[in-house]
Amino acid sequence: MKLLVFVMEDGVAEGTVNSLVERGFRVTQLASTGGFLRKGNTTLLVGVEDADVDRATEIVRKAAPGALAITLDLERYERV
Repeated sequence: MKLLVFVMEDGVAEGTVNSLVERGFRVTQLASTGGFLRKGNTTLLVGVEDADVDRATEIVRKAAPGALAITLDLERYERV
């Protein structure tokens, strides 16, 4: 299991979320601020199986060119 973190400009976030959800991904959208893109940012958190990392990343690449993508291994996760 992987956690994908995508940071993008606010203006492309809604379309990106829609594209991911239409293709079966579950997305958490967070408003974020900081100096990375020097504009309003949105951070998306997407938990995916290892086999789906490339597919999710490609969707974001097309919907939000220039977005920052971070992939984190999830050794353990649970609902509390």
